[in-house]
Amino acid sequence: QVLLYAGDNDINAGRTPAQVRADVQAFVATLRARQPRLRVGILAIKPSPSRAEQLPLQRQANDLIRAEAARMRDVVFIDVATPMLGADGQPRAELFLGDRLHMNRAGYALWREIVAPYLH
Repeated sequence: QVLLYAGDNDINAGRTPAQVRADVQAFVATLRARQPRLRVGILAIKPSPSRAEQLPLQRQANDLIRAEAARMRDVVFIDVATPMLGADGQPRAELFLGDRLHMNRAGYALWREIVAPYLH
């Protein structure tokens, strides 16, 4: 089993949601060429306060990746993004370090809770 987290820095660097999806597709294809029965979990791109202006692109990329994962055998999309948003739809600041980009212990605890059921 492989868990993949990708796209956060790619979107920030100017890659489009479609390019991020294509990168994920290529990575899964590479894995499958080596291990055809491998299970893959793809984590959603996380929202962060420092990149809040990128939320629309992150959502679009997540939607494209979610749809692609649904078409692939033994691939699941793990939505870590939605629980990281507050009632106002903005990233929950209490989940991040002072740089407002990297998660703190609370952020990782939330991810652990979300991801655990997918681990086999």
